[in-house]
Amino acid sequence: MELAHSLLLNEEALAQITEAKRPVFIFEWLRFLDKVLVAANKTDVKEKQKKLVEQLTGLISSSPGPPTRKLLAKNLAALYSIGDTFTVFQTLDKCNDIIRNKDDTAAYLPTKLAAVACVGAFYEKMGRMLGSAFPETVNNLLKSLKSAESQGRSEILMSLQKVLSGLGGAAASSHRDIYKNARSLLTDRSMAVRCAVAKCLLELQNEAVFMWTAELENIATLCFKALENSNYGVRVAVSKLLGTVMATALMPKQATVMRQNVKRATFDEVLELMATGFLRGGSGFLKSGGEMLKVGGSVNREVRVGVTQAYVVFVTTLGGQWLERSFATFLSHVLDLVSHPRATQTHVEAVYSRRCVSFILRATVGSLLGEKAQIAAAKEICQAIGKQMKAVEAVVNDTSGENKSGAADIAASQHVMVCALQELGSLVQSLNATASPLIQEASIGLLEIVTSVLLHPSMAARLAAAWCLRCVAVALPFQLTPFLDRCAERLNNLKTSPEAVSGYSFAMAALLGGVHQCPLGIPHAKGKMVVSIAEDLLRTAAQNSRLSLQRTQAGWLLLGALMTLGPSVVRYHLPKMLLLWRNVFPRSLKELEAEKARGDSFTWQVTLEGRAGALCAMRSFVAHCPELLTEDVIRKLMTPIECAMTMMSHIPSVIKAHGAHLKASAAMVRLRLYDILALLPPKTYEGSFNALLRELVAEFTLTDNSANTTTSLLRSLCHYDDSVLLGSWLQETDHKSIEDQLQPNSASGSGALEHDPSSIYLRIPAGEAVPGPLPLGVSVIDASVALFGVVFPHVSYKHRLQMLDHFAECVKQAKGVRQQAVQLNIFTAVLSALKGLAENKSTLGPEEVRKSALTLVMGALDNPNPILRCAAGEALGRMAQVVGEATFIARMAQYSFDKLKSARDVVSRTGHSLALGCLHRYVGGIGSGQHLKTSVSILLALAQDGTSPEVQTWSLHSLALIVDSSGPMYRGYVEPTLSLVLTLLLTVPPSHTEVHQCLGRCLGAIITTVGPELQGNGATISTIRSSCLVGCAITQDHSDSLVQAAAISCLQQLHMFAPRHVNLSSLVPSLCVHLCSSHLLLRRAAVACLRQLAQREAAEVCEYAMSLAKNAGDKESSSANVNPFAPGVSSRSDIHCRHQGVNITETGLEGLLFGMLDRETDRKLCSDIHDTLGHMLSSLAVEKLSHWLMLCKDVLAASSDMSTATLLSSGKDEESEKKDEMDDDTMFTTLGEEDKSKPFVAPRWATRVFAADCLCRIINLCENADQAHFDLALARSAKLRNPTNDLLVLHLSDLIRMAFMAATDHSNQLRMAGLQALEDIIKKFASVPEPEFPGHVILEQYQANVGAALRPAFSQDTPSDIIAKACQVCSTWIGSGVVSDLNDLRRVHNLLVSSLDKVQAGKGSSSQLYRESATTMEKLAVLKAWAEVYVVAMNIKKEAESKPKRAIKNTDDDDDDYGTIDELPPDSLITLVQPELPTLSRLWLAALKDYALLTLPAEFSSQLPPDGVSIQFLCSPRPEEPIEHVTACLQALHTLLDSPYARVHIAEDQLIGVELLSVLHRLLLTWNPSSVQLLVTGVVQQIVRAAQDYLQEKRNTLNEDDMEKEACTVLGEGGDSGGLIPGKSLVFATMELLMFILVRHMPHLSTKVSDSPSHIATKTRLSEESARLVAATVTILSDLPSLCSPAGCMTILPTILFLIARILKDTAIKSADNQVPPPVSAALQGIKSIVTLSMAKTEAGVQKQWTALIRSTLACILEYSQPEDSVPTPDEVSMLTAIALFLWSASSEIIGVQSLQNGCMNRFKNALNSCDPWVQAKCYQLLLSVFQHSNRALSTPYIHSLAPIVVEKLKAVERNRPASNIELLAVQEGIKVLETLVALGEEQNRVQLLALLVPTLISYLLDENSIASATSASKDLHEFALQNLMHIGPLYPHAFKTVMGAAPELKVRLETAVRASQASKAKAAARQPAPAIHSAPTIKLKTSFF
Repeated sequence: MELAHSLLLNEEALAQITEAKRPVFIFEWLRFLDKVLVAANKTDVKEKQKKLVEQLTGLISSSPGPPTRKLLAKNLAALYSIGDTFTVFQTLDKCNDIIRNKDDTAAYLPTKLAAVACVGAFYEKMGRMLGSAFPETVNNLLKSLKSAESQGRSEILMSLQKVLSGLGGAAASSHRDIYKNARSLLTDRSMAVRCAVAKCLLELQNEAVFMWTAELENIATLCFKALENSNYGVRVAVSKLLGTVMATALMPKQATVMRQNVKRATFDEVLELMATGFLRGGSGFLKSGGEMLKVGGSVNREVRVGVTQAYVVFVTTLGGQWLERSFATFLSHVLDLVSHPRATQTHVEAVYSRRCVSFILRATVGSLLGEKAQIAAAKEICQAIGKQMKAVEAVVNDTSGENKSGAADIAASQHVMVCALQELGSLVQSLNATASPLIQEASIGLLEIVTSVLLHPSMAARLAAAWCLRCVAVALPFQLTPFLDRCAERLNNLKTSPEAVSGYSFAMAALLGGVHQCPLGIPHAKGKMVVSIAEDLLRTAAQNSRLSLQRTQAGWLLLGALMTLGPSVVRYHLPKMLLLWRNVFPRSLKELEAEKARGDSFTWQVTLEGRAGALCAMRSFVAHCPELLTEDVIRKLMTPIECAMTMMSHIPSVIKAHGAHLKASAAMVRLRLYDILALLPPKTYEGSFNALLRELVAEFTLTDNSANTTTSLLRSLCHYDDSVLLGSWLQETDHKSIEDQLQPNSASGSGALEHDPSSIYLRIPAGEAVPGPLPLGVSVIDASVALFGVVFPHVSYKHRLQMLDHFAECVKQAKGVRQQAVQLNIFTAVLSALKGLAENKSTLGPEEVRKSALTLVMGALDNPNPILRCAAGEALGRMAQVVGEATFIARMAQYSFDKLKSARDVVSRTGHSLALGCLHRYVGGIGSGQHLKTSVSILLALAQDGTSPEVQTWSLHSLALIVDSSGPMYRGYVEPTLSLVLTLLLTVPPSHTEVHQCLGRCLGAIITTVGPELQGNGATISTIRSSCLVGCAITQDHSDSLVQAAAISCLQQLHMFAPRHVNLSSLVPSLCVHLCSSHLLLRRAAVACLRQLAQREAAEVCEYAMSLAKNAGDKESSSANVNPFAPGVSSRSDIHCRHQGVNITETGLEGLLFGMLDRETDRKLCSDIHDTLGHMLSSLAVEKLSHWLMLCKDVLAASSDMSTATLLSSGKDEESEKKDEMDDDTMFTTLGEEDKSKPFVAPRWATRVFAADCLCRIINLCENADQAHFDLALARSAKLRNPTNDLLVLHLSDLIRMAFMAATDHSNQLRMAGLQALEDIIKKFASVPEPEFPGHVILEQYQANVGAALRPAFSQDTPSDIIAKACQVCSTWIGSGVVSDLNDLRRVHNLLVSSLDKVQAGKGSSSQLYRESATTMEKLAVLKAWAEVYVVAMNIKKEAESKPKRAIKNTDDDDDDYGTIDELPPDSLITLVQPELPTLSRLWLAALKDYALLTLPAEFSSQLPPDGVSIQFLCSPRPEEPIEHVTACLQALHTLLDSPYARVHIAEDQLIGVELLSVLHRLLLTWNPSSVQLLVTGVVQQIVRAAQDYLQEKRNTLNEDDMEKEACTVLGEGGDSGGLIPGKSLVFATMELLMFILVRHMPHLSTKVSDSPSHIATKTRLSEESARLVAATVTILSDLPSLCSPAGCMTILPTILFLIARILKDTAIKSADNQVPPPVSAALQGIKSIVTLSMAKTEAGVQKQWTALIRSTLACILEYSQPEDSVPTPDEVSMLTAIALFLWSASSEIIGVQSLQNGCMNRFKNALNSCDPWVQAKCYQLLLSVFQHSNRALSTPYIHSLAPIVVEKLKAVERNRPASNIELLAVQEGIKVLETLVALGEEQNRVQLLALLVPTLISYLLDENSIASATSASKDLHEFALQNLMHIGPLYPHAFKTVMGAAPELKVRLETAVRASQASKAKAAARQPAPAIHSAPTIKLKTSFF
């Protein structure tokens, strides 16, 4: 491939490669050329131009494939525009000749197409330069258009589009010809041609005025016809054409209007034309009004869906401001559509029309208008609803019967109501709290209008109104409780109106269903209210037959809705509910039989509805309160359920007797029954399986159902990846809600609330805006299929066989369309059953069951219906999965192999190739390994079948499945598969998009299979990698969005495995362009890819995205002037974006992503955008601080009071004389220009909340980056040094401003985020000093802002959660010490006072609105804030008291000490708190009392401990609680336990301590951070200390009373026996908790953890925090024995000593700087305190055990201190210290054992012989302490053993003098040991001892010659020896003389040294005073243990 990278095509290399590889080589060269031409030097290009043109034109006739011809044309055009243009006409002629050529064989076609592509590219690039040749070119193209086949037709049309775009107005002479020729092809049978025509005409209408004047009607008719039998691509293209032409007709561009005197179409004309398509389809025009009313012939659904999209294009093209101005007219037009009889001929059609109208409204109002304009739109909708409702009321109240068409009007009005109310609900819900003006302005009367619709005669309208109320309540939760109360009141008052009972109960149910979306909930009593209303309705139902049905339905609906409030509410009402359920059904079989004979058709209807309602409420109960489902409750539920099952068999006879109108009610009962059974464990009803299965099978095999209804579940049961075969990717387009109508299954996409009123209170399925249950007929079948899947795994094999055989029989019996329907349902049920088997890990059954199933499935693999084939393939795979036997799998695979080898028809080839893919998918690589080779070879062969794109699609799809599932086993087939994929990509026509999608899938699967290998550099891997890159490049350039999405995910995979080889400089800009695609899947893919890139390379991604903006600047300016309306230049034709291709401004990619957050509604997409911005923020925010803060500020500045679509300045209008006529056009043009700089709408509230969160993250990032961010002086100096330095503190005013904007917004979520930001700012900046005014802090100047930001949060109607947060901010602000002026302080303080008054009053305004816990949260927040302020006040006061009083100052000093001028007097804060203290202390105590009562088990309720609140909180902190709350509580506990009262209290009643410890233990289970663990250990230590003090005091008092010692020592845990009782023992609880912490940081301490297979034994160094924690735990552990009696000690010491020894072993690791880690010093300290325990030594009973314990611990330490090979080197010093501690503290009887003694001596010997001088020095220090031990019996053996070694070592120093200070230190310490030995020795041995010491010291002296050249350490040694000798002489004069006398040479050396020393001293004295000599050791042990 590298050879292809040259400016000229390397013809030699090309000739040498095989024929098959040449196309790839050529494509690669063209790719290279495409990149290099732009960047190349012009002169270089001109030099080689001739040859290049030759090579490129030569390629035209080499039959290039589609991607190659596209690139070839692009390069040729680029070459001419960069180089010389002399030969361009020549080349053009050559192309024209090829196009004229009469040869129409398939072989010549690629050459023709390449020539056509080149012509298009030339004109697009050079435009008017080629003007002279254009008439001939166009004629030529049009002529060949007539005879071309479909590929040629699309290519020619695309070329014509480019000619038009390049020439603009200059091509006017050919416009009509092109129009005439293209027009007829708009209904071509090839969809690709239709799309190409639509795009060509779209280009044409830019300049061809006749299209939107004279030809307007014809264009509309053409478009309607084109939409008939269209696919999604055609609908998108044609609707774009239709919408744009209509928009242009209404508002032409100024330039065109100026040129010709054009009659403009009126708004009404345009809308009338659009409506024709919506209502009549393509069947011709409405000639007169009369004809319009003749209803007949159905509207083509594809046309209606296409026209719906065109409406959206139309409005989007005209823009948001136009919509704002014309909304009233547009709304009434759109609502008229849905009231027209032609739109509502059948119920399903009416639902479809409603969905279309809702789509139009949502896509325009929802995305084009800003929040301000949306509120105005909502008002308009309200008025429309009010108007309709008045008309309805007039008809209802008209008793005279004059109004003949009244009933029809009401029927039509219901659909208008549904659309209007749904849009109103959606608007309010998207506006959220910003919608509050709608409710608060009485003039609008939104609530009155919506509630009035609850009395509409039609149920659909009533339900829509209820739904709208639910939306309002969820958006504005403070309305929820008042709404409920109002509905309850009206329901009671209007009990006698059937509509009122129905409507108000719908509303209440809807509101109850919305409670789960309101975190603050509703008051508990509302549950009781609902139950009493429902009971009343059910009780009175029988009293009045006119109301029976409504009251029964309403009662059960309310009870079902009540269940959604969850167990906490339902628990109280459960007994009553169980009774109600039991009473609805007959008590016994006898009663059941008896009732069959009774009743008329009406009572049966009421009975059935009542039972359906009861079952529905049961289902709601089981779904929402699983915690209450005890076995007993299930048993009680089963009674009515079993009765319902028995009743099912009686119903057919009842229907026979009383009429078919009962069928619907009976179906509803079955639906409810299936639904609830599916939620219960099948075991509970296995006795009824037979009857149940009969019902289920009859249901979905349509036994008693004459309609051919099909289930809607098949797509969801097939695999998600099969969407390319099923077309279900349409579910993931922006048009999903209307495209659903065109799916083939029954009533697809016709979901509506009236089909199942219970869905009004259920949770909405993800991705739906409004719940849309399908019609009852479909729902029942769906429910039966789902339940069949649940039950099947529990059925006997015999029954399974019977059912499967029955299925085959049913299929055989049915014919035609019915057979398809039955088969679809059966297959869905079988899939459901197989899925159930797989989930239950059960098998299918014996051979005959398998055989029956296999026959059923194999039969469908040849079915002509692709959906059935797909389902059959899936079923086959799932069967293989549940059977799981190799022979069975082999049999199935072989069957498909044989079929594929012989079959020639498309159907069986597609079905069986999918079967192979599904087998591999479900059995995985290993299970199907032996079939891999055959499968792959067959599928590769099928994929090359160019005659059938369908076969290619299915075989490639299966191949992708196999690659995916085989993993590494596929590695051997990668090369042939890749080469096939490339060949097909280069040859398959682009119009076969499905084939290309599957090729993309295959490519992705191959990349995943090769995986990390792709980084390699071997020849094969390089080839594979470059092939993958070429494949990605081809798919990236495809015109279909799904193919492009596949390309992106391939590149994403490549980037994951081989990041170096993915070129971000081209990938990122293309992704940015896709962010504005109109295709959801492409936007999703682009964002997902950016998210991955930003994780690793955020800076590069942003940089490359900005390059797009830079390049765009130049192009935009030039093209915009030519033609501001061309698609592709300015985008008003693109729904999503300002200008296609270029959408990045100076705010960069980040700005674009923030903008997307406002437009996108797809959850996955938004979450990925959040993540991408998060990654970018983390990487870049600190370096580009201003940029990111600016971004957040711009978003936040669009606070909701800003008008979001202000009309533009009318400067241009004033200039124009023809102002009146021109008004609209000027508006339009200015809009176009403005468009580029401003986003369409100001950021919406959710985006602003995200920006506020980003702000908090930026502050945290800066905190971790550099302290200068929070220090003004540092920041300023950094800025002076380097102006590019950007530090947070310099932006403080912006931070405050942003927090202020957010905190004072309408939106509650934004207020919350703003207050959080404010709190963060206060915490981080409170202590930053103001350099210019010493003694002041920089936040002081923002006091007013902080006060102003907090004030609104304390208004009457603020929700509890915001008040709670605001209190927190208040206390932080008051406690921060920023405020220096008492008046300023008082302002914020007054806010807290006001909230305290509210708490005292007990009833705030919010207390009746939300659930009680919200009020409690608010109260506690207020009390907590006051407590924090009080703590700060007391601390200030304490500090002030502890400081010395200042002397009264002289007046003249005043000036220079200006820091204190306005400092607050220290007691001012306490004076503010003082007046409230009586109230506060009462409330604080009350809160503690309540909490204590709540938390303690019942038996302790009489004792009220002092630490209620914190404990209560810590008992159940939710994981989402901020960590600050947890730390605050822990600190509070710590402080509490400082007080003597609390300590005594907790020590006296041990159980409180134990309870507290178990709370802390639980807390640790949920909270991981080390900060929490450290605080917990602090509290534990306080508890243990409290217990120690208490015990000590008790012992002291006993000692004073001088009772026998016995009683005293038995004090403490463990008593005589030594037993500790878990749950009651403080020591046990403490050990449990500490052990938990230890294991968390040192997992290997626990045998459970270290033995588990998942544990990997790595011993890493502990982090600093972990080390501190381990140290703290060890300290507490070593305190525990003091809490025990001697016997108790013996129980716990083995564990404690084991842990301490292990921790010592694991943490005492040698470090470079010889630091002692905290755990080591803690362990050593612990050993010391345990070994010196007094009672263990005195207590005779435990003496033996104690001895054994101490010995074994010492033995352990000796063993641990032995260096092993694998572990890091132990720190000998710490180990020796531990040994010395034992020697020093324990008695010789205990550790004088020979083996231990030898061990200890060996460790010392090793240390003495260590090569590390530090170890030697420490060893000498420790030996010294051992030798000096008071117990000679212990020290003597050590002296005998080790002293000789010491002497040897010290003598050796003469030959090897110290070179460093540490070595010197070692010698000095050694000498000290010798000196001590001399001192310890008895007089008679003194001479011998000195004879060792003195010669050694003298040997250290230097002679005069060597002293000058010696190192400083060596000189210091000399000095040290001399000093010591001078000191020893006088100490032992006699012995010293004896030694010196014996060795005269020593004497000489000593005297010389003394003389020299004196001489130098005299010299030095003459110069300067003598320096002191460092004879003392320079390093001490860190902790003194002795």
